[in-house]
Amino acid sequence: MTDTGRRRPGPRRALTEEAILDAALGLLDIGGAEAASIRRIAAAVGVAPNAVYTYFPDKSAVVRALVERLLGEMDHDVLADAKRPWQERIEALALDLRARLIAHPGAVSLLLGGPMDGPHALRLGERLLDALADGGLEPSDAARASYAVITYVLGAIALEVADVPQPGPLAPEEDRIAARRAAFAAVPADHFPRTAAVADVLAAYVGTGQYVWGLRRLLAGFARPV
Repeated sequence: MTDTGRRRPGPRRALTEEAILDAALGLLDIGGAEAASIRRIAAAVGVAPNAVYTYFPDKSAVVRALVERLLGEMDHDVLADAKRPWQERIEALALDLRARLIAHPGAVSLLLGGPMDGPHALRLGERLLDALADGGLEPSDAARASYAVITYVLGAIALEVADVPQPGPLAPEEDRIAARRAAFAAVPADHFPRTAAVADVLAAYVGTGQYVWGLRRLLAGFARPV
């Protein structure tokens, strides 16, 4: 006789590394880096924390895997397109990375919080060195230039994200610029005349135009002997 009071267990939810990383990224998008604890990741995928540890020994391993996935999703081949000028190739990659991190602002701190030494990171670094070599830089200068590009790109994106104090998705660029413009409008011009005179430019610090402006001048400087 069947015991109708006893329910059969439902099918177990498949757990994979990708499911764990999806959950971690979702938590980052909502609450920032602090929200993506192992316990919360486990809850998001419907398993006990120990199940997550089967795939990742600790949170730092999750972070490294997330960084690798984000970098792996980028268009690596754009840096290898010899038909395009080397500056354009680096600019295209920088814009791609910015777009991906603006879509996931909680992930920005991950790229700044530890070494980027996984296979995708190394491949991107190699392609960046190739592009700089195509620009005529000697190997040692290309290495220094690649570091300058990385620090500019990540620093600019980090400051753009930090301009919005609360975690979660960023507002559209034009809305964030408008908010900054309103804030600068309150700056007393008699005390800060130079700031007031260029308030519109300062307001657009978080815009694509400023990002590209700085990157192009950085790359142009590499082409000039010092």
